[in-house]
Amino acid sequence: MKAEISNASQLKDWLDDPRPAVFQAMNLLDVSSDMAERNLKDCAFLGCVVSPTLAAAAAVANCLVLPPAPDVPFDPYIASLYTPDKLYDKLDPTVPGSYNNCLDKRIYDSYADAKQNVLEVSCDLMLLRRMHDASITESLDDWIASRKPRTVAIMGGHDLNRDDPKFANAARLAMRLAQQGFLVATGGGPGAMEAANLGAYAAGFAAPERVLDAALAKLAEAPKFSVDIGKWLRVGYAAWKEMGVPEFPEMGENLGIPTWFYGHEPANVFATRIAKYFENSVREEGLLAIAQGGIVFTEGNAGTVQEIFQDACQNYYRTYDKYKSPMVLLDRA
Repeated sequence: MKAEISNASQLKDWLDDPRPAVFQAMNLLDVSSDMAERNLKDCAFLGCVVSPTLAAAAAVANCLVLPPAPDVPFDPYIASLYTPDKLYDKLDPTVPGSYNNCLDKRIYDSYADAKQNVLEVSCDLMLLRRMHDASITESLDDWIASRKPRTVAIMGGHDLNRDDPKFANAARLAMRLAQQGFLVATGGGPGAMEAANLGAYAAGFAAPERVLDAALAKLAEAPKFSVDIGKWLRVGYAAWKEMGVPEFPEMGENLGIPTWFYGHEPANVFATRIAKYFENSVREEGLLAIAQGGIVFTEGNAGTVQEIFQDACQNYYRTYDKYKSPMVLLDRA
């Protein structure tokens, strides 16, 4: 397996000991001359800024070189998962319409039209989207590998209102799982997914029940995302900020895995890490695959039903690590 180089420390180690490696989204201008003198055989440069000297040396060594893509709104070679602050970089809870300026919306607008139809694009842009999703998967695998707890996925409908008692129940379930050391993962969207991310995040506070109750009360000001997406998001963002800084952030770490395929359902802000994909099929398979601690299926619609059968198929064939993931149908005897 090739070394993956995406920061200054890793680059220094490589300069001291050159070997086949993948350089990802780095500005290499200051070290281009030094690198050009090294053995570049079997190296790859993904989204890196290089000098003509290093570019020539890479060509001689038959390296794979994919240049930066400044004209697209996303980073095809992204070297880390998203966070709420990154996706909602321009969001102001006091300003209606501010979501339209956010990175998340800019990417979605490049992907689908106003009627939610995926736009036809040329193969080069399609390749960059695939590269983005591959980079997200790589970052996701690295992030999960750095954490020992098993992952429990909580699945459910996007249309569960914030003021529904089932929303609070899903949040409290996720909070208890996080308190017991599990990593809670969801599809990252509204409804039951938001509830689970919220509950897991609340587990990181010294008074989790109080913090969760206050957040639930705030969220009830915009209970349904489909009525006014902007207000739903602004109220959620305000509730997140009002929660403050968790005293035990590691306990509250959790994961959302949404998709721009359902971009009209914005990612919720309570997932501390967000692996957002273009391809929904990659997202769904990956979410089920990482949940080796079990999957809780709350009330949902056709998508949730599909996930039940998809997980059952994975379990039948023991597709991942020869492991069968426990399945729990919530509120079913």
